Amino acid sequence: MKGKLTTHILDTAHGRPADGVEILLCQDGVILTTARTNADGRTDEPLLAGARFACGTYELVFRIGDYFANRGIAGQGMRFLDEVPIRFGIADADAHYHVPLLVSPWAYSTYRGS
Repeated sequence: MKGKLTTHILDTAHGRPADGVEILLCQDGVILTTARTNADGRTDEPLLAGARFACGTYELVFRIGDYFANRGIAGQGMRFLDEVPIRFGIADADAHYHVPLLVSPWAYSTYRGS
């Protein structure tokens, strides 16, 4: 069984999932795929799965600035957070890697979830 890569985004400023956020998955500066979060703050499909899921270093870029600007928050002038990049490694091609983003207009955190 091959592993997979999933993510979700929680808007900690409002206590809800962040819907409609564009996410880019990159490797070595090349965009592998793009996705947008649904009403649950998740992508409809894994970002990587099956034969495409391989060991290596990847980067998720969350375009969170547009999300908050569309809600009238922190969108006036220069955004404090615009694109949030998270670089991480996949060491086990048979495992499930889940990379959530907890975000507000002024801070973010992540962890390896389940």
